[in-house]
Amino acid sequence: MSGPAIPDATTIAAAIAERRSSAREIVVATLDQIARIDGRVGSFTDVLPERALARADAIDAAIGRGEAMGPLAGVPFAVKNLIDVAGLPTRAGSKINRDRPPATRDGTVVRRLEAAGAILVGALNMGEYAYDFTGENVHDGDAHNPHALDHMTGGSSGGSGAALAAGLVPLTLGSDTNGSIRVPAAFCGCFGMKPTYGRISRAGSFPFVGSLDHLGPMARSVADLALAYDALQGPDPEDPVATTRPPEPAAPGLEAGIGGLRIAVAGGYFARGGDPEAFAAVAHVAQALGPSRTVELPEAHRARAAAYLITAAEGATLHLDRLRTRPQDFDPAVRDRLIAGAMIPAPFVERAQRFRRWYRDAVLTLFDGIDVILAPATPCRAPKGGQTHFVIDGVTLPVRANIGLFTQPISFIGLPVVAVPVRLDAGLPLGVQVIAAPWREDLALRVARQLERDGICTAPVAELG
Repeated sequence: MSGPAIPDATTIAAAIAERRSSAREIVVATLDQIARIDGRVGSFTDVLPERALARADAIDAAIGRGEAMGPLAGVPFAVKNLIDVAGLPTRAGSKINRDRPPATRDGTVVRRLEAAGAILVGALNMGEYAYDFTGENVHDGDAHNPHALDHMTGGSSGGSGAALAAGLVPLTLGSDTNGSIRVPAAFCGCFGMKPTYGRISRAGSFPFVGSLDHLGPMARSVADLALAYDALQGPDPEDPVATTRPPEPAAPGLEAGIGGLRIAVAGGYFARGGDPEAFAAVAHVAQALGPSRTVELPEAHRARAAAYLITAAEGATLHLDRLRTRPQDFDPAVRDRLIAGAMIPAPFVERAQRFRRWYRDAVLTLFDGIDVILAPATPCRAPKGGQTHFVIDGVTLPVRANIGLFTQPISFIGLPVVAVPVRLDAGLPLGVQVIAAPWREDLALRVARQLERDGICTAPVAELG
């Protein structure tokens, strides 16, 4: 297979199942696409041709023997480099971690996608230790937005978003602590899912903030996102916060539509503090869905502040030894924030956690009367690479600290979200969060699929040649 972009996962899986193509042909085309384009994009830090080709040959041989294959058979994917890949040191976007011994086995999420037939082709660029919203990395080089190479991808899963937008792979995995899947999905114009906290195992991934960390899939279509999500579900005793709920597949009900769903738009905090385009994207989506009401998440501004405090304090605790012994090997912007986090008094963190419990209970009561809430994903389109400040509502603010102002109050209490891409004009894409109650990822995916089917939210590949 060849062409301007690697097809979506559903198309690839069908072609291989019907023997119109082979897994080896798909992998060869994928590796060629990466070699041809990624030098300009910077999404990959590690490419694994030998592993990928061996896996493809094994799949082709199994199909030749008539064996039943998984729903992602032959589909290439890549993972954020904080997820363990056997034979590679788990970088987590850092200089320090590359001195660690290579991982001896793959993380749970890699093993589960491969059990469904997918083929790992490499590891992806990210912000150092996931403490980033820009997609910039002083050690591996910045990831570049394929829709405008001089603009940010968003972070910290910047390579995961860029690889999709550039058409290099149909599926990627990222992590989301405060918005690190949803921000690059918005800036790069693809679909991303932050599942319910505990839904997808984090075992075999480098942590950032244990009480907030999620792993999740990103894709160029909702069907692909649902297939990946279904493959990733399931209890895992290796992750202490992983749910014991059995898998609840979303793909079978994806085409059920939105009839009967009660949809609301987030007002208050989520209707101010952004560029007009961010709110226009929400209005565009809302017009297509016909929401029944506007709701206000109580004290969302305090939730964002508490999320910031917990992130800084927990992140600093994790990195104290590295800060003491190798401070010069950090990105200075990350190092300084971690040092500041180490100085936060413990009672402040305790108060933030108490508030978190209250806020979660208060927000969950909203779902007694609604099923899905719409909110902007970011306050603006992707800033230019290297940009340190932007103007929001007439106020000049630091970029790194404020890109996640609409994502943090949601991940703070572990709600499931599907980020959907919106194109209002010929400019850079925007994103909208489709937020559901805990464990109802299926509803957020159904809404996203309706928007995709109606042509409201699509994820075209950037034209890079």
